[in-house]
Amino acid sequence: MSSPKKPDPASKHESGDAVASLSGRGLFARTSVVSGMTLVSRVLGLVRDVVFARYFGAGIVIDAFVVANRIPNMLRRFFAEGAFSAGFVPVMARYREQHTHDEVREFVDSVAGTFAVILFAVTLIGVIAAPLIVIAVAPGFVGDGGNLDLAAVMLRFTFPYLLFVSLTAFAGGILNTYGRFAVPAFTPVILNVVLISGAVWLAPRLNEPGMALAYAVFLAGLLQLLFQLPFLAQLGTLPRPRWAPGHAGVKRAVKLMLPAIFGSSVAQINVLLSGIIASMLGVGSISYLYFSDRLMEFPLGLFGIALATVTLPYLSRLWSRGMQQEFAETLDWSMKIALLIAAPAALGLLLLAEPLVATLFFGGIFDERAVSMTALALKAYALGLVGFSFVKVLAPAFFAREDTRTPVRIGILALLVNAVLSVVLAWYLTASGFDGAHAGLALATSVSALLNATLLYIGLRRDQVIKHGPGWAALGMQVLLANAVMWIILDRLYRPLEWWLQTSFNGRVMWLALSVCVAASAYFFCLFLLGLRPAKLKLKN
Repeated sequence: MSSPKKPDPASKHESGDAVASLSGRGLFARTSVVSGMTLVSRVLGLVRDVVFARYFGAGIVIDAFVVANRIPNMLRRFFAEGAFSAGFVPVMARYREQHTHDEVREFVDSVAGTFAVILFAVTLIGVIAAPLIVIAVAPGFVGDGGNLDLAAVMLRFTFPYLLFVSLTAFAGGILNTYGRFAVPAFTPVILNVVLISGAVWLAPRLNEPGMALAYAVFLAGLLQLLFQLPFLAQLGTLPRPRWAPGHAGVKRAVKLMLPAIFGSSVAQINVLLSGIIASMLGVGSISYLYFSDRLMEFPLGLFGIALATVTLPYLSRLWSRGMQQEFAETLDWSMKIALLIAAPAALGLLLLAEPLVATLFFGGIFDERAVSMTALALKAYALGLVGFSFVKVLAPAFFAREDTRTPVRIGILALLVNAVLSVVLAWYLTASGFDGAHAGLALATSVSALLNATLLYIGLRRDQVIKHGPGWAALGMQVLLANAVMWIILDRLYRPLEWWLQTSFNGRVMWLALSVCVAASAYFFCLFLLGLRPAKLKLKN
């Protein structure tokens, strides 16, 4: 039997927001805060990618860096944002609701120490085995102009990022549980600033300019972790790490994490498979997929990931208190917001692929062919944006209920579909002489995301977790008609790729901005004319 719950020192920071933390009134505001902070990070991310394109082009350096950086980033999704959030946040929410502050501190200390030791061991192995890991994830680099050597050296500096960023995600998970979403959402800004500085300032001063990017990743990871520590201290939750794998909370979190390591990271495994095949399709293929994926990730991170970040601790607390009706209403609301944003974003990326790539990346070493090939991959990724977004919204509904097994089974099926489609499409497009076989890999990833989202939805409906409120039929028709109007507008504003490549940079920026602003205005104005009002999208609970 638990001892009486002591006052939580963090409660002094919550004051009048304590009630809102378990109602829908604060959810939209908090999502907006995360989206705002994420917007800053994503804009700087675009600036970073523009710098990469102009300084390094779509060639050996970026190919090698993408491979070296992808490995710790994929493991980051395993250990940090994906699996760790799925395992830690629900247990942390339960401890906050049902245990004393001292017990919460003991749990946090135990997770911090156990997690850090495991991550250090994984990081050490990764640094030592860097060449073998590169061969495994990019077999096309073997004997290919020094790609293997460069990527292996880069990996020795980028792999420690896994340790730093995973501990940063741990700190962010604590802050999110206490409703402090702004700091973790702002933290990625540090990575982008350091990478931009490395490319612009450090790279020209090195014999091997590409190594500046690897050094920057290492430094950024350390700075991100240090940045969040003072905010944990303010909450009275700064960890005092201790090795305690037998702690009941740690065992529960690990139990939830193990299946979630796969289930919540299917998209990253799909990207890894695409990278393995892309490494065999010639120099530049990995870079084309990287730059197009970054553009697709912009709206996904801005809305889908921001929404998932806020709703996971919120849903976890609702479920732990037995508020199933409010849980269902929150999930229904999240799906409506995701549809309203993801559908026009996907259409916009599809229709504006060439203008976006030409405006942002064309110039310097990034030539006309790179623009065309990157835009082709972006169109394929755009087809799956709705699927990617709904996975981010639906997966937390399983994790909040401490069900990580179902997403695993669904993830395995989606992964198999992606693997088969990637091989088939890459082989078919290459055999047919199509110049752009890498786009088949992006298309396979999109199909697997749509399948993943569909099966997650079916599972939640089967468990009667999703209970749709009124208005879905009307909303679907409103979104469909508004997207049709947006399509017509963008078609009228269409300019061929040759125009975008021949006009000045200022001209490209102005016409792209005009296209985006007019299309977005038309979309939302059409929704208004069709009767959609913000009041209808309010979360009532």
